[in-house]
Amino acid sequence: MKLLLGVAGDPVTHSLSPFIHNGWLRDNRIDAVYSAFEIKAGELPEGLRTLAGQGVRGLNITLPHKIEALKLAARASEKARRIGAANLMILEEDGTWSAGNTDAPGFALTLDYGGIQVAGRSVFVLGAGGSARAVAAVLADRGARLTICNRTVDNAQALARAIAPQAEVHNLEEGLARLGNAALVVNTLSTGHSGGGFELPESGGGVFYDISYGRGAATALAEATRKGWRRLDGLGMLVAQAAISFRAWFGLMPDMAEAHARCRALVEATS
Repeated sequence: MKLLLGVAGDPVTHSLSPFIHNGWLRDNRIDAVYSAFEIKAGELPEGLRTLAGQGVRGLNITLPHKIEALKLAARASEKARRIGAANLMILEEDGTWSAGNTDAPGFALTLDYGGIQVAGRSVFVLGAGGSARAVAAVLADRGARLTICNRTVDNAQALARAIAPQAEVHNLEEGLARLGNAALVVNTLSTGHSGGGFELPESGGGVFYDISYGRGAATALAEATRKGWRRLDGLGMLVAQAAISFRAWFGLMPDMAEAHARCRALVEATS
């Protein structure tokens, strides 16, 4: 019987995770299949019960469920508990879910591969959801001078208290007006998936990093280009966190470079 795995969220039809994981499964001759499961906001508890009943044994969790996934897990890694969000779930033999977070180490790997230094430098995080919590944890641990911006300031303040008590907090409009001289801006907002966007100031030489990719990042990255920012999309983070999930399920690290190249070619062909 094939092992069943997948990614759960909404939206999820755009996700490249099945493309990535099924490629690795074929490469490593593992008898498993990885699918995308659309689960609407508020429906995660029932969704997890249904997927467990269908034989799914491992999940990646994406928008909008990362914070709730942690709350629903019977056990969680120290990293997931600290961040307050989970994007990896494993169904245990007793029928309960364990949770982990691969977003944080995945994001950290992209900073390393990109040679992006943040210690002592001004870094802005846009958003305050589950992905933002993982990103902020990495940046705080690396000594960034962090500013967190979100439409709902209370959520940004809660993130700062939990992850980065020294961070400044602003609403999104104030943050966008202040970030021109930032060394790095990390956009975790999901507005690009619905065609939304925002206006950036002229860059002072920094990097604009949108953790989305493809059409979900297109509007923000186009604005970054117009304003002179060096730009980076989320394909690297997607592949890195997927590889760490794959290792958690199967005990081996897949070929990230080859997967990234395949994803880049697919995104460019369909954009």
